[in-house]
Amino acid sequence: MEIERGSGLLLHPTSLPGPYGIGEIGPAARQFVGFLAGAGQHYWQVLPLGPTGYGDSPYQSFSAFAGNPLLISTDALAQDGLLDERDLAGLPAFPCDRADFGAVIPWKQQLLRRAYARFNAADGWSRLAGWHAPWLDDYALFMALKDAHDGAVWNTWDHALVVREPAALARARADLADDIGYYRFCQYCFFQQWSALKQEAHTRGVRVIGDLPIFVAYDSSDVWAHQQLFFLDAAGLPTVVAGVPPDYFSVTGQLWGNPLYRWPVMAHDHYRWWIERLRMALTLYDYVRIDHFRGFEAYWEIPSGEPTAIRGQWVQGPGADFFAALRDQLGDEFGGLPIIAEDLGLITPAVRALRDQFQLPGMKVLQFAPSGPDNEYLPHNYTPDCLVYTGTHDNDTTRGWWRTASRAERAFVQQYVGHRVSGQTIAWIFIRLALSSVARLAIVPLQDVLNLGPEGRMNVPGREAGNWCWRYQARDLTPRLQQRLRALTELYAR
Repeated sequence: MEIERGSGLLLHPTSLPGPYGIGEIGPAARQFVGFLAGAGQHYWQVLPLGPTGYGDSPYQSFSAFAGNPLLISTDALAQDGLLDERDLAGLPAFPCDRADFGAVIPWKQQLLRRAYARFNAADGWSRLAGWHAPWLDDYALFMALKDAHDGAVWNTWDHALVVREPAALARARADLADDIGYYRFCQYCFFQQWSALKQEAHTRGVRVIGDLPIFVAYDSSDVWAHQQLFFLDAAGLPTVVAGVPPDYFSVTGQLWGNPLYRWPVMAHDHYRWWIERLRMALTLYDYVRIDHFRGFEAYWEIPSGEPTAIRGQWVQGPGADFFAALRDQLGDEFGGLPIIAEDLGLITPAVRALRDQFQLPGMKVLQFAPSGPDNEYLPHNYTPDCLVYTGTHDNDTTRGWWRTASRAERAFVQQYVGHRVSGQTIAWIFIRLALSSVARLAIVPLQDVLNLGPEGRMNVPGREAGNWCWRYQARDLTPRLQQRLRALTELYAR
């Protein structure tokens, strides 16, 4: 896959500013696109856009296909006549610097229900007559059933629903028709608004990079509707789950808990579920970063019920057979495979060979670099077929990283750049290193452009609460900041 030399910013839409308690894909998103264009940036990278569940993580979604209703623009609904001033009169005093999910979710759901009622009253369904997607029926029914069961995990529902007996599903569709309609309406609104935003980005010369977790959440419409594709027991519970083994960063590894795929079963129909998932993603985005790419070569299998990820084993993934199927079925449609391989962590020669066989660019992270001249994350060791990041959503901000860096790491950075470095200057030093490198793309988290410390961190892996909340404020994106970024971008021909 060829990507033109360029640069961009990493920002999840929930981090956009606005009065409604969470970032939305409305006016603030269009203003951010304008900032990107004015700063000479040609890429906007986001995190997964699916509807989030417990913990609010975009990497644990109720659907691998659906959009997050919390991102639907309140202003756009008002402009369409689906909300009025009375609906917004009691706007809570949401914090402006973070997403307060506990307060936002019930408030936003109430607004969306009102918009849906007006949509129904105005016979809006005529607009949806030709709008459908293969995954939508299962997703809308799944969410309606979760509501009917007070949010309970699907394997605790009535047995007939757990095993998807046709008669039970038919009764549920009849009994829950209005709720099903509501969830279909939310998806219609999301995709209409996202499509318009993406089109505006294209008009401004900005392309969107999406993010696709390799695994899906257990409590999702995907697992419930396709139980045969996962390692589940007779009760619908996972027999083995995903994670990574102990390493330098964690003596107990990481126990993610996602159900694992039955890859041989998927291969029988040429990975049809994955093909449709990638097709959907490449409709949403221009390029897709696949998280935990190494899991396609081999993945860490942990017996269900283990308290940590220590006791597990490496199991061969689908490898080249899978990517050949993607290329054969999607290559002509999307001009090759517009996929970026998240190849961080324990990467073996076999993983690199798989990545290179299908010409997928990998990732470099500058925060991983200060350890010696042979470190593969140092810019002088790059080849062009990669993306360089100052940091990712899972890392501290660069300024925060500097605060906890060892004396040796700090000394190496100063030796590498050839001048004195401080916590005040490190973020923009890293930005310059990224932009000046030969890497095809340089992506910088907005927090580093804003020179924020740990208060700007998006996620601390393993922390149960307080993640995914950070938001910037509209006044942060100043003309001076925009010009500073544009000047460096032009200097290094990005």
